Amino acid sequence: MRRGEFETQEKQDTDNFLHEMSFGFLGTLTEHGWPSVIPLNYVYHQEAIYFHGSRIGEKMKSLAAHPNVTFAVAKEYAIIPSYFSDPLMACPATSYFKSVMIQGRAMVVDDAREKAGALEALMRKLQPEGGYKPIDAEDADYIPRLKGVAVVRIDIVHLSGKFKFGQNLSAQRMEPVLQGLSDRGGKLDEETAALMHKYCPHANKRET
Repeated sequence: MRRGEFETQEKQDTDNFLHEMSFGFLGTLTEHGWPSVIPLNYVYHQEAIYFHGSRIGEKMKSLAAHPNVTFAVAKEYAIIPSYFSDPLMACPATSYFKSVMIQGRAMVVDDAREKAGALEALMRKLQPEGGYKPIDAEDADYIPRLKGVAVVRIDIVHLSGKFKFGQNLSAQRMEPVLQGLSDRGGKLDEETAALMHKYCPHANKRET
């Protein structure tokens, strides 16, 4: 059963998450009708998903045959062990995460300026420290390289976000989870607790 309390309707939240992440999963149908999931780097640029790759291969054949695709991005923040809130039963064990699922239409980008803009946005994301010549469609060094690489844009038709941070918990049940995160002190536990305070309806009541 889908839990509605975990769904986010805030576009700013999903936009920020898509900008933060750099790795997602492209869902396609092969030219023979088999489902396929392809992990790849991406950039969220001008309200669309862009990725690049070879101009030939199974992925490009699949997109040509079936341009309707899905694209998923997810980040797990914390495993919540059952003993945080129950010393006996396994049932409370869960994980807290953000995920975005996109349904869209994939299109191969032919315009050199658009290709250069998308690839430059991807470079700024993956290599923010610089150390390369900016990608420019009019740069003689980049012109043949832009022609030789495929850039694909996914135009978003539908987007849904699921941010799970204990929104289903009562204030009483949330308390031991927050304490468990504080005691454990894992890499993302402090951030997870902050996100619980942001998204849980009982968080502010706990502080008053």
